[in-house]
Parts: sequence; structure tokens; C-alpha cells
Amino acid sequence: MNAELNPNATPFNPVMNERRLKVIQKKGEVIALLKKGVWVYIILLLTEGAIRKWGLPRLSTPLLIVRDPVAIWMLFLAIKHGLFPSNNYVWSMVWVSVFAFFIAISIGHGSMSVAVYGTRILLIHFPLMFLIGSLFKREDVIKFGKILMWVSIPMLLLIGVQFYSPQSSFINRGVGGDVAGGGFSGALGFFRPPGTFSFTSGNTQFWSVVGIFVVYFWLNPSGVPRLLLIAASICLIASIPLSISRTLIFQIVITVLFAFISVSKNPKYIGRMLMASIGIVIAIMLLNKLEFFQKSTEALVSRYTDAGATEGGLEGTLGNRFLGGLLGAVQQTNQPFFGYGIGMGTNVGAKLLTGDVEFLIAEEEWGRLIGEMGTIMGIIVIVIRLSFCIKAAWLSFKRLSTRDILPWMILSMAFVFIAQSQWAQPTTLGFSTLIGGLLISSLKIEKPEVDEEE
Repeated sequence: MNAELNPNATPFNPVMNERRLKVIQKKGEVIALLKKGVWVYIILLLTEGAIRKWGLPRLSTPLLIVRDPVAIWMLFLAIKHGLFPSNNYVWSMVWVSVFAFFIAISIGHGSMSVAVYGTRILLIHFPLMFLIGSLFKREDVIKFGKILMWVSIPMLLLIGVQFYSPQSSFINRGVGGDVAGGGFSGALGFFRPPGTFSFTSGNTQFWSVVGIFVVYFWLNPSGVPRLLLIAASICLIASIPLSISRTLIFQIVITVLFAFISVSKNPKYIGRMLMASIGIVIAIMLLNKLEFFQKSTEALVSRYTDAGATEGGLEGTLGNRFLGGLLGAVQQTNQPFFGYGIGMGTNVGAKLLTGDVEFLIAEEEWGRLIGEMGTIMGIIVIVIRLSFCIKAAWLSFKRLSTRDILPWMILSMAFVFIAQSQWAQPTTLGFSTLIGGLLISSLKIEKPEVDEEE
């Protein structure tokens, strides 16, 4: 029927028009509220360790999952208003986690609290990754990158003070106010600083994300203050030796390699890449004249040499840390068909079950998954994570042909973290959830990338 003659059409139905307008307005308000929830999640991710160490040390144990209530509230609100991210990845993970929960409490370890703690990883934070992706727009991702570069300045000052301060000092106080210190053994008598995070891994992940946006903004400087970009770049370079982290080195190398690939697909970026490279060389030369940078570099080189010899050099390090040990995980034959129970492979699960913090199943992520849930369900979870990463990689690579390198640069960290990072550790889980959400957001087609310098 012709719309002009249809009495139920919008122009002739002011009541329906008003209702639709209210629904749209309400949905917009909910989306705005949920986006605020994402920013709260980010703030808690960056400050959770500081609160547990310096703010409320007596509440350090419950604050370990301080982001969970925010995540649950966001998912509940999204479900209530029809905004829950419904796709095969989410629902497959939901059903596997629910099944694993009942297996754990029935024929597994039998601990309800351990099963809940383990299930929340897949049931709450994995869907939240997709919700963040649906809520954030490209402009929100760019905004986050700029904010992170501002945060990198005080963060560098903090880890610098932690690096040169004794572990007994307040600035190095451990989780729960532990006077033994929160730094991990590094080299030459120096400890790896945790920054505002509970453990040093959080500091490494923070600077890994900073690295993504520093490289991206060098290739796409529009709208970014040049002084901020230079300052963040210097902070990133200085953070590498101060962190005494080989993982950070590998991640920065991966990000730079991704940048070179994007340049090969878009020759217009060659000049900017050259400028950035020259700037990095100059920054390193200037920093190398400073005593703090020289000492931290010596410590990093020492740790890299010692650890490389222990783990069999670069091959052993990459095989154990970055390839996840899938073959070794699958070859575990002395475990139940349905595993020992979800949550048992986490440090919290071990503490609840035995009273000690230890790896009851496996230190590597894929080994933990298969050990907790058995070969079939464990591999299903691994396949879900890998298939998402592979699809995201393909879509990101295709976007290079449209001169949109943002998804590709975020992928440089997201692929490894979503595929095989240790989600049993809350901070790592938080960064994986966030970086996955940013990747999904950057892949949404809203408008073509505009380069003001063209």
C-alpha cells in the first residue's frame, strides 16, 4: 500500500511517532550511560592496583575483581534494552562456560566459589568485549588513545621512582600494603616496577597499548598536539628499559612490524615513518646521555641475556610465551576427560583450594584451559578465541587497502592477547577485554578516514 494512503504510516500516526521517538530517545540515553560504564571500567583497570596497594589495602582481596560489578551491570542493562551483542562467538562461549561450570561443581573440583571465579572470565568479560565494541565509535577509540598518551607522562615518572627506590619504600608497597614490595626480580639488583598496577604485567600491558597509539599517531598526526606525541614517544622509549620487560620489547617490535606492513600497503606513509624513525633515533641518543636511562638499559640487557640463556634463547622464549604451548597442552594425558574443573588453574582458585598461590594445572593459557575443562571444551574455547582473531586479522588487513590502519595497529597487540594471553590474571583479562573491544570498534564502518594533510 502507498505510504501516503496508509493511515498507520508515520505522518498520519502522531501517537506512534511519539512512542517511537521516546524509544529512540531512551535507547540513546542507555547507550550514553553504558559508554560511561566503559570509561569507568577503563579507569578501574588503570587504578585498581593503586587502590589495592595505597588506597584501600585492607580490601585488596575483594578489589581484585572490582571491575566485575561494572561489567555485570553493563551486560544486564544491555540485555534489558536489547543491546546485548548477539553473535556466534558470544553464544558459543556462554554455553561452553555454563556447561563447564556445572561440570566443575559436580564431577570436577566441587568448589562453587572456584567455579564462579573461573566461569566469570568467559561468561562476563568475553561478552563485554563485544559490548564495548558495539558502544564505542571510532572517535572514542581515538579519544582513548590521546588520553592514554597524556597518562603515559606521569606513569613514566612513577615507574622511574619505583625503579630507583628500595622495595621497602611506600611507592613500592605491594598489594594489601605488603612492605616486602610489589616489584618483581629484574636484574643487577633492580626490580621490575608495577606502576599503578598490582603486578608488573599490568605495567607491561599499559605500555604496549601506549605503543600502539604512539605509532598510529605518528602515521596519522591529524588532531594530535605534536608536543604530546613527542612526549609520549620519549616516555614509551624510556619505559622499555625501566620496565626490564622482554615481553614489552617483543610487543613493541610486533607493533613496529605491523606499521611497516601498513606502510608497504600505503606508500604515502613512508615519509611519516621515516620522520618517526629519525625522531626515535634522536630520542634514544638524547636519553642515552642520562644516567637513569643508562642504568636501566644495563639492567634490561642483563636480564635479557640471563633469561634467554635459561629459556633456550629467542626460540624458547617465543615457543613458551607467545605460541601458548598448544601441542604440550593437547598431549596432557593424565587428566580427566572433562578436566579438573573451571577456575582451578587460576591463582585465586589455587588459593581457595589449597591455601597457596601456585599453578595447579599449567602456567600457559592454553594448557590451563584444557586442564580445567578437558580436551574437547578446552579446544573449543581456544578455537573460538583463535577464529575471532583470524577473522579480525583478515578484516583489518583488508582495511589497509582503504588507507585505514587503525584496526591493523590495534590488531598488533589484540591478536596475541585475545588468542593466548593469561586471562586467569585479572589485569591481563581487563586489558584483553579492552583491546578486543577497541579492535571491534575500529572495524565498524562509519565514515572513511580523513587525513587533513592530504
